Amino acid sequence: MAKDRPALLPPSQRHLVTRFGYGVDATLARDVRRAGGAAAWFEQQLTRPGSFPDASAAAVRRWWPDLDRRPGDLWQRQVTEVRGGWQVMEDYGRWLLVRRIRTRRPVHEKMTEFWEAMLHVPVSGDAHFTWRVDYGDTIRRHALGRFDELLLATTTHPAMLIFLSAATSTKRAPNENLGRELLELHTLGAGSYDEDDVKASARILTGWHVDLWKTWARSYVKEDHWTGRVRVRGFSHANRKGDGRDVTREYLRYLAHHPDTAHHVCQRLATKFVRDDPPRALVRRLAKVYLRNDTAIVPVLRALVASKEFRASAGAKLRDPSEDVVATYRALGVRVGRPSRSDSAANAMLWQASSLGLSPHAWPRPDGTPVTDDVWASPARALGSLGMHWGMAGGWWPAQGLRYREPSAWVPARKAVRFEDLVDDVSRDLLHRPASRRLVEAACLATGCRAREKIDREHGLYEWGFPRLLAAVLDSPDHLAC
Repeated sequence: MAKDRPALLPPSQRHLVTRFGYGVDATLARDVRRAGGAAAWFEQQLTRPGSFPDASAAAVRRWWPDLDRRPGDLWQRQVTEVRGGWQVMEDYGRWLLVRRIRTRRPVHEKMTEFWEAMLHVPVSGDAHFTWRVDYGDTIRRHALGRFDELLLATTTHPAMLIFLSAATSTKRAPNENLGRELLELHTLGAGSYDEDDVKASARILTGWHVDLWKTWARSYVKEDHWTGRVRVRGFSHANRKGDGRDVTREYLRYLAHHPDTAHHVCQRLATKFVRDDPPRALVRRLAKVYLRNDTAIVPVLRALVASKEFRASAGAKLRDPSEDVVATYRALGVRVGRPSRSDSAANAMLWQASSLGLSPHAWPRPDGTPVTDDVWASPARALGSLGMHWGMAGGWWPAQGLRYREPSAWVPARKAVRFEDLVDDVSRDLLHRPASRRLVEAACLATGCRAREKIDREHGLYEWGFPRLLAAVLDSPDHLAC
């Protein structure tokens, strides 16, 4: 063997931390073992995430100072051509990717990503970019809380109001965009409402405003709120007051607690974390947990990972573009530093994700980043992943602002090892799992080595061919699937 083989997590534990994380590395495996196993680790991640120090992940926010500028300041910098909103949003995507590489709290990070995708405000847009970072921060605060509180915070947030045209909606001209998407995408689901419900939903939400193109301040304008009885499904309210904020709160609470919303939320959770066609029985069980616990998300996640359907779903999901990029950096143990030039790795990561199909939260439509595999299971995506893995396996691109490991990390200085053992060592290191016969055969084809061939530091594999071995491991289903 090339070195002492690291202790591996059992397959069932690896499945849990892989599905709710961004790739198993030595730090994550150590956290799991110290917690007493994957189940105990998951419970700590849900209820005591602060028990996992995360200063390294938190520190990278300072690399992109525009992320902490006020909306009015961001807008002035755009109109005076100091820095465009699209550049700030690129920084936001880069921050998310680097944070996901470094974090020791992947469950919180994963759920933040999940809600940002479901309650979607794209990072593109000349208006809502001003509030988009704050929107993400808002979701982060509620990611492991109650859905009714999250729904209120996101529906009335300036970024959502601007994106779906509710920021200028008035009683004289109610805009139906947010009222409709709130019902279809965020709560009840398609086919669970009619056009009268949409109209009433839009009227309830009038009054919430953002001072567009000027101060970008958020406000509530009572004079713009539509008054009069409103009805949406089983929700009815006299709505007599000019200040309709209480009506909004009651309405959103009603939607959050509706059985159709419970099904919609739990269907998406099961699709993301179990498989593309989750069993209806599982979704029904999760929905009951959701309603029984006053829309709290943690009990639902507990029930999901405890289910037989989750246990049987190992390897059934395909990593999306951003997940592939992050998992590849984590697997290779690449150290990413603060960007000092345009082609620094911390900047280039965003281009890598885009080349695979999508950078974080750049999906242009209101329905948000898909959680089904069929969107990403294309020849173009496969070729993009192969190219990214090859460039990083050789340390060719990105080449600035990061540090790759050398082949000497695997090949011993004084002892020859069989190639099949070397493949196993690399698989255990990169994927935290022993090499399958299929992976050894693929590595033999990729490198031209025989399984029992002796490899030392005089061998051509070490001298010039090692990227082929690393790429073969990264291209395998064991890395691309989770």
